[in-house]
Amino acid sequence: MSVELLQRVVNETTRLVDSLGPDQLGNDTPCSEWTVRDVVNHITGGATLFAISAEQGSVPDDMLGQLMGGDNIGSDYKAAWATASNRAMSAFDGLDLSKLVILPFGEMPAGVALNIAVFDVATHATDIAESTGQTIADTELLEAALEMGKQMIGPELRMPGVFDAEQACPTDAPITKRLLAFSGRKV
Repeated sequence: MSVELLQRVVNETTRLVDSLGPDQLGNDTPCSEWTVRDVVNHITGGATLFAISAEQGSVPDDMLGQLMGGDNIGSDYKAAWATASNRAMSAFDGLDLSKLVILPFGEMPAGVALNIAVFDVATHATDIAESTGQTIADTELLEAALEMGKQMIGPELRMPGVFDAEQACPTDAPITKRLLAFSGRKV
């Protein structure tokens, strides 16, 4: 896919995050173990992780724990997401997408990492929207993210804490429901 698609997912997610009130951070999400704050923290750490991988080829070991499970947003979740997502966009802008990068789950071309980022952030943006009564207007983006997910998520990734088993969902359901069901969320 393209960097343009990543920009679209960042734009949608930024709109959602910027609309969050502090009182919504504790809301439960379709991602059953995470609150809205946890999801924003995850995508912020993830954006930084993908940016560093694109910039340097891999993330130094001493940073992995922080980015994958530490507090990446502090007291200003909006600014933290803006900084991380802008860094990711800058890192991928003009990048040779055949460049090999190392992520915690393996080495791959930067273009594959880009697709993973689009799918992951689109899914979590949908979690945020569902949890806070917001909507995602760019349904074409969500359709593209779901197709990417179907190409990338095989049985080996279907496990609790990563992607639970795909949930039943009518094929004519809204794309938000189909994306969440594919990602293992109960809809």
